[in-house]
Amino acid sequence: MSMKIFVNDEQKQVAAETLSALLKELDYEGDWLATAVNGELVSAGERDLFKLNNGDKIEILSPMQGG
Repeated sequence: MSMKIFVNDEQKQVAAETLSALLKELDYEGDWLATAVNGELVSAGERDLFKLNNGDKIEILSPMQGG
């Protein structure tokens, strides 16, 4: 079953049911990522258990390099 969510303001159709599975599905890797769902920060340790819902708004941020 797939659901419609928004990742960094871009609509996606995904099969993932948890935030951790979503990151794998979208090829995001690394514990250094910052994630938020519907404006609430979700720590790396909570991602495996964090269930996604249709229409969720997910922000995935990675640190910038350079200066």
